Amino acid sequence: MAKSAGKKLSDIVVWVLLGLLMFALAGFGIGSFSGGGSEVGRVGTATITADEYARAVQNTLRDQAINGGAYTSMAALTAAGLDRAIIESLVARAALEHEATEMSLSVGDALVVEEVRATPGFSGIDGNFDQDAYEFSLAQNNITPAEYEESVREDIVRSLMQGAIIGGVSAPQDYTEILVAYQTETRDFTLARVTESDLSTGLTAPTDADLLAYYEENNARFERPEARAITYAWITPDMIMDSVEIEEQVLLDLYNDRISEYVQPERRLLERLVFPSQEEADAARAALDAGETDFDTLVEDRGLTLDDVDLGETAATDLSDAAAAVIFADTESEILGPLDSEFGPALFRINAVLQSSEIPFEDAGPDLRNELAEQRAQRVIAAMWDDLDDLLAEGAELEELAGETELELGTINWTQASENDIAAYAAFGEAAIAVRDGDFPEMLELSDGGLFALRLDEIIPPAVPPFEEITDEVADAWRASQLRTRVGDRADAILAELVSGQTLEETGLTLQEELQIRRRDFIPEAPETLVAQGFQLAQPGDMVVIPAARAAWILRLDAINAGTRGSAEAVALQGFLGAQLGQDITNDLFEAYGQALQADVGITLDTNLIQAINAQFP
Repeated sequence: MAKSAGKKLSDIVVWVLLGLLMFALAGFGIGSFSGGGSEVGRVGTATITADEYARAVQNTLRDQAINGGAYTSMAALTAAGLDRAIIESLVARAALEHEATEMSLSVGDALVVEEVRATPGFSGIDGNFDQDAYEFSLAQNNITPAEYEESVREDIVRSLMQGAIIGGVSAPQDYTEILVAYQTETRDFTLARVTESDLSTGLTAPTDADLLAYYEENNARFERPEARAITYAWITPDMIMDSVEIEEQVLLDLYNDRISEYVQPERRLLERLVFPSQEEADAARAALDAGETDFDTLVEDRGLTLDDVDLGETAATDLSDAAAAVIFADTESEILGPLDSEFGPALFRINAVLQSSEIPFEDAGPDLRNELAEQRAQRVIAAMWDDLDDLLAEGAELEELAGETELELGTINWTQASENDIAAYAAFGEAAIAVRDGDFPEMLELSDGGLFALRLDEIIPPAVPPFEEITDEVADAWRASQLRTRVGDRADAILAELVSGQTLEETGLTLQEELQIRRRDFIPEAPETLVAQGFQLAQPGDMVVIPAARAAWILRLDAINAGTRGSAEAVALQGFLGAQLGQDITNDLFEAYGQALQADVGITLDTNLIQAINAQFP
């Protein structure tokens, strides 16, 4: 109920608190319906006019369009039930309006003026209220200032009523404390895994009769999904790269342009800590030598972090001549200096020595050639597009396209699980889903610069292959089923022995301890349900068997650890849960109030007029 109420309340809040903005900024240019005098509905003494409903619909369509929503047409809006949600919001709004009238609630002109002048849609270029912008916006939406200001007055009254109805609602503290204790409780487990190696005898080999019986009993397991028989013609850079000519000089020029990637001088991974004076640098060095401090502490004492002093990979040419001579001559020391730097005397820490390296052109050449060949192949394919498109437009079949060009012909029984060759491309999958019988092939692009066109030949319905075609698959499934059953039975037998007095430690199984496990934790390699089942155990010492595909797990509950009250985590969680529960209670309360109010005063709707208004939208 809370979920449903939350949706309705969000609609109501939109209308109650943001109604004036929706009226001020409406803008599809749809005119007045019967001058606004016609009613699409009534709740007690409050009416819902045709114009109000039309503006609500056009605002919804506009918001969908602006935010990239899926419901940008009236048909889509209706199919999703959003037209009904709009009516429900207006009915709730009218119910509050009726109740306010019955209670003689109203607000003064000063507050109305304040709200109008604060509306962003009525601001000028200086950000202040602009009377001309105000009147122009209202005229564009066929609303007079008097009508609009009365709607603002009603919105303020409704918001006051809403605050009076749900103000001060909060979740009971005892309830949130119970939930926090539940969520923060942890448990300690001991796990033992029973595998095939723990069986007294191995699995027996199945007979043909065993496999055939398993195949017939589990027919649905081997069913192949619906497939699409597709013929395609395609070309990718990889297909023509070997035929692309790359001049040796071009490769050499590229190698020289990137020489810094292939020829690396000797480098050091350095950190540099600079001091304001030579005296301070010398004092720091002396403290290091005396063992009174370390480099990290010196960095911290200077108000810096290791990131601040990190130089990364540094070549000799990146340092002063004097510093480079010392740092690159020393292969033993970790900290050197003080040495001169461009910022003053500094201590240097060497974290690693990176030896010089050189990749000769002969070794780099093949990779460079592949890179250039791929680029040229992409350009060659791009240049083919228009000619291929023309051939298809002239009615060429894919077989002819492959025969007359460099495209290759292929066929595939494509499913959502297909992932080899052309099926590995997302663009092909999207096209395979979209293609319909009788569609003319068109050229489409692949992510690597390739091109393809496809044709749907047949839709193959779901079917189970004959036993003879999938005997190996059936055998694998039979073995997996037998293994699951056997290890499960073995684990159950061990558990029976444990109940009789043997301890888990005496079983000879490899044990795995898991401490402080929370309800939502996941233990690697264990079944997804293992933690949840562990939390269902009542007291320490209780055990349960949890079967899995290749093993069965025995879980023993060792300890139940209560959540820590008053910790930062518990306080934050209690605040979050309290706010969430308070909102749920508020939603339910407001929904109940609205439903009672509507039931008390009655609702009437003119469905014919509503449909007529809907028909005016695209």
